[in-house]
Amino acid sequence: MRRVLRRRPGPPGDAATGGVVRLDRRTKDLAKRLQPGDVAVIDHEDVDRVAADSLVAARPAAVVNAAASTSGRYPNIGPQVLVEAGVVLVDGVGPEVMTALTEGQRVRVDGDDLVLLAEDGDRVVASGTRQTSATVAAAMEAAREGLSTQLEAFAANTMEYMLREKDLLLDGIGVPEVRTSFAGRQALLVVRGYHYREDLATLRSYIREYRPVLIGVDGGADAVLEAGHRLDMVVGDMDSVSDAALTSGAEVVVHAYRDGRAPGLDRVQALGVDPVVFPATGTSEDVAMMLADDGGAELIVAVGTHATLVEFLDKGRAGMASTFLTRLRVGGKLVDAKGVSRLYRQRISTAQVAALLVAGLLALLVALLATSAGQTLVALLGAQLDGLVASVRGWAESP
Repeated sequence: MRRVLRRRPGPPGDAATGGVVRLDRRTKDLAKRLQPGDVAVIDHEDVDRVAADSLVAARPAAVVNAAASTSGRYPNIGPQVLVEAGVVLVDGVGPEVMTALTEGQRVRVDGDDLVLLAEDGDRVVASGTRQTSATVAAAMEAAREGLSTQLEAFAANTMEYMLREKDLLLDGIGVPEVRTSFAGRQALLVVRGYHYREDLATLRSYIREYRPVLIGVDGGADAVLEAGHRLDMVVGDMDSVSDAALTSGAEVVVHAYRDGRAPGLDRVQALGVDPVVFPATGTSEDVAMMLADDGGAELIVAVGTHATLVEFLDKGRAGMASTFLTRLRVGGKLVDAKGVSRLYRQRISTAQVAALLVAGLLALLVALLATSAGQTLVALLGAQLDGLVASVRGWAESP
């Protein structure tokens, strides 16, 4: 049954926004093919910041979420990132939208409605709640009340993981042999997390000087290549890393489940790459840290990894407790480079640079005048300047 279109009153400035549909249940896969002006249709409960940043970078006209962008479990920052970037966000339209639309169709967001533009007449295919800065802030405030429950669950998961993986955590039993040499070197571990691109760019001089072992965790491997560096190792379940990174010559370590199942193994082998398989509970960034630590790395510099409770919850998996314990295992070796790009920013203005240049020239002139050779040089330059001025004046006065 076709709904009759009626314009609903929306928030201030609520103009209809349209574009080509791009839809995918995996937000990180959708972001790779999203074009400026498209309408992204996702099914992503509790949109995390990394997912939101990837969507914003593609500059869509709107994001329509089948699920709740903030469920109330914890104060996730993704919806705020989208709204502040000026992206129209419509929430909770229902899972049916994923089958009601086909990629490439044209739609428009009209208030709370998602309207399909068709030759036989436009029709509403889904309805939800259009988010504003005010509604996002209210949802964030309400979600903060749920943090105590999440903290209890996190503590329980931490204890469970510690008991299950105590041999791996305490003695390194189960860490596979790899050909990459860490002994006596530093390791730089790159994860596709908060500010990873900016922090990696800031560390360029560090990479050039110390030449650390460069480890890319899933999509972090592509970030290393995009920054112009050579990969030494790729670690992950291989669900978000490119073929180019896997065939770059870096050693590949496939993160498998504890029972040995490795969904990414077939893909890697199909590319003609012979990987190392590391069965372990937890996340791929845990696996990368353990490999570097067990291999004898002097220092592990982490970019984009997860460090706070909200970031662990933002990752969207209860097993993030493993990362907390892995960080304790690595101990003083670990240096978190998160936010290093914001630690110091250049504040020297053009006027300050010009003043510095003038001061330098004056200092040079004073130094020259303090020596006989310098005085002679200045006198010669003065004579040349006087001659030049006289020549210009004579040319100007000639008929």
